[in-house]
Amino acid sequence: MANRASKTLLWILSAALLGIGGHIQAARADLLSTDQVVPAASERERLKALVARPEVARKLETLGVLQKDAQARVDALTDQEVLALAGRIDALPAGAMSDQNWLLVIIIILLVLIIA
Repeated sequence: MANRASKTLLWILSAALLGIGGHIQAARADLLSTDQVVPAASERERLKALVARPEVARKLETLGVLQKDAQARVDALTDQEVLALAGRIDALPAGAMSDQNWLLVIIIILLVLIIA
């Protein structure tokens, strides 16, 4: 009798373990895109702040672009373009160029994206 009860208990435990094991899912680690991690709105605000800097505004004016027009052009960029431009700016080597060279590169990138 004890042997039969232990076999029955063994079958019940086995069925329970198999039932529980079917509901466990493996952990997943997917890659996230930049727009999922960093909202484009914050990047847009960062670009607008960059265009609002006095030295950038002066350089833009020497190139014939008023600061308010540059702000409007940043607003006109799509979210993808904003993220791409911010990524390009972030990818530039830090400290490799003077501030004036940085500004020139940023302005050129802005103009290329705006004109294209």
